[in-house]
Formats: sequence, structure tokens, C-alpha cells
Amino acid sequence: MKGIQDNNLSIMPKELMLLLQIINLEKGKDTEPIIDKYFIDIDWELFLELARHHRIYPLVYSKLKMLDGKIIPLSVIRALYQEYKVNTFHMLQLSGEMERVSQLFTENNIRLLFLKGPAIAADIYGDISLRTSKDLDILIPITDLNKAEKLLLNCGYEKEEIESGLTKRKWGSYHVSYYHSQKKIQIEIHWRLFRAPAKEPSFNELWKRKRVSSLTSYPVFFFGKEDLFFYLVTHGAKHGWFRLRWLADIDQIIRKSNITKESYLFQTKYQLHLIGQALILASQLFKTPIHEEILPLTKEKRSRKLAELAKFYIVEMGHKYINQSSKDTLANSNHPFTKKSSIKKFFYIYLYEYSVKTNIHKLLFVLRLLNPNSADVKTLRLPKSLYFLYFLLRPFLIFWRKTRKSL
Repeated sequence: MKGIQDNNLSIMPKELMLLLQIINLEKGKDTEPIIDKYFIDIDWELFLELARHHRIYPLVYSKLKMLDGKIIPLSVIRALYQEYKVNTFHMLQLSGEMERVSQLFTENNIRLLFLKGPAIAADIYGDISLRTSKDLDILIPITDLNKAEKLLLNCGYEKEEIESGLTKRKWGSYHVSYYHSQKKIQIEIHWRLFRAPAKEPSFNELWKRKRVSSLTSYPVFFFGKEDLFFYLVTHGAKHGWFRLRWLADIDQIIRKSNITKESYLFQTKYQLHLIGQALILASQLFKTPIHEEILPLTKEKRSRKLAELAKFYIVEMGHKYINQSSKDTLANSNHPFTKKSSIKKFFYIYLYEYSVKTNIHKLLFVLRLLNPNSADVKTLRLPKSLYFLYFLLRPFLIFWRKTRKSL
């Protein structure tokens, strides 16, 4: 088992590096080196904000007992404990709802597989309190979509309508959301894993390889080991790994499952560049040991390029989160990447989102990029009779918004 050396982690804020160092602590190992190197001039407010953004505060809190309690401010420890406690109660609530929905759908002859949530947390970490889940994501056959919707509506859930572009755009969709206002629980029903025409296993294939969660008394089904690994890798890559929780999942799966070439995923040579990217990032950020059999995947040019782009993406998404949370700590810091202009950041973001796609999705990405949306309408209001001009003006409107942000 080997790690992958990296010389380009300087773009990461020191507060984020400290979070990673704490997560990577091992029992019985000396903690003095990380105390000497990383606990210097830390912005603890930013430390907490990044822990929340990346959804890794449960893992961070679980490792605090390995550190000298005097080196982390008591207010920070209390804040992490509060986040940890709230998340634990939320995961318990989701566990109960997951079991109820599983029973409801099964009794109505709807096969369902859970994509995220407590079942996955228990499988990967062995403890639902160590992973966060905002909602319950469920995969069902598309033929059962209407039946599933009626069941959820009868249980008090309301369908969430999402506006996209200048009109409701349903082409290319692959999931729909429902929200229960009293329980404050959101459920996403998927009939595909990813946007068409992406290649993916059929529901019947996934069902044959399913596993049963040990978390509940009524059977709750979720993905087989290889399918779960493939889904989490592809999902994380699609979103640029902007939440490090996704990489933490990959780290845990690799450590426990000993992923090798024998996995059918590698035999099919499907999306190997994304697996290579995930292995590189997990090794560099979480010190994940990589089996020698699959180490060549990390040497591929496209995998390495995507890994480098992902680091910029991770930092910038954290930057955007802080700004949206009305915190300007990161925006006003002396960090080299935060000093880049909005145009350069915009370039890095779209370069990643374009590079990670297949050829057919690159074409669709360009077409969607040129398709006007509500932001264009707010930037320049035109009468409906002239809406067609938004297609021509969109590149200039995007440029205008980005340059205004950099001023």
C-alpha cells in the first residue's frame, strides 16, 4: 500500500489543512508534529465555517480527544460538540423515516435502493453520527415513479417544483424532491443515478447486487460495495469534491474494502479517470493507502489534471460558501487563491466542470451554458417579445456579472 506525494497543497487555506490533519490523526501516534506545524495563527471562526461547509465536523469532533484540550479554544470545542449532537439527532430521525419509507414502498410493491443517508453512514463508518446527510435519496424504477409520488403525497410530503432557466425545464432531469414540513425531512426520488445519456448500470443490475442494512429491523436495501464505490466516486467528481465529506467516504471505503483490479469496475474500464482522480485526492488529503495494483490509475494524465483542477474547485467553493454565509474572513485573507480575480476563478470552475465530462456531456454542457436563466433576466430585463436575445447576450451577461463581483 502506498501514498501519493504532492507539492501543490499550498492553495489550501491553513485552516482547512488543520481540519484534515486532525481527521488523519491515528491512535497511538505522536501529535506533536501537527501541533508544531499547523496550530499557528489559526482563524478559528474560519476553521469552524470550513468544517461546516465540508460536512466533516463529526469526524473532527471525534478526534479531539486525541489532542491536548488546551490547544483548541473551548468555544471551538463547544461549537463542534453542538454541531455533532444536532447531526446525531438528525441522523436518528432520518433512520426512522428511512425504515418507514422502505416498509411503505415495499408493501406497495415498489423496489427501492437508498443512495445516501444513515444506511450508507453505518456501512462506511460503522456509526451514523460520524457522517452528515441532509436528506434521503432513493432510487426506484422509473415505471414506479407515479405510484411513489402518490404514496409520499398521502403521507404529508409536498412536491418541490424547481425553476430552471426562463421556463420549467424537465429535459435531462433524473430526480424529483419532496419535503415534509412537519418532520422537516426531504426525500429525493431518483429514477437514474446521473443525467442522461450517461452510461450507468440498470436498476435490475443494481438490485441483484444490493445489500441489506443492519441498522433497522425492517429491511432497508442499499448498493453493493462496488456499486456504492462507483456511485460515490462519480457523484464526488461531478461536484468537484467541493465537500470533503465525499472524499472521506472514499478514504474509508478503500481502507476497509481493499479495492483492487479484481473489482468488476476496473475490469470494465468504465470512468477510470474519475477513479484515478479520487485515489489521488484521497491519498494526498486523507493519506489513504493505495493498493499497488491500482496505483497506475493515479499516473494517468487525465486523472492528474482533474485532481489538480479539483483542488482549486474545493478552495473556491469553500470561498463562495463563506461569502454566502456573510463571513468575509476567507475573502479578506492573504491566501493566494482568494486573491485571484473573479474571472480567473470563473475560468477554473468552468474548466473543471467541462473537463470532468464525457464528450456527449461536454456538448450538452455548452448548450446548457448558453441557455439563459433567471440571473440573466435580473441582469438585463427585456420584454418577452425579445427574450430570444438572451441567447445571444448570455456570454456578455455572464462576463458582466463576474467582473462586477471582482470590483
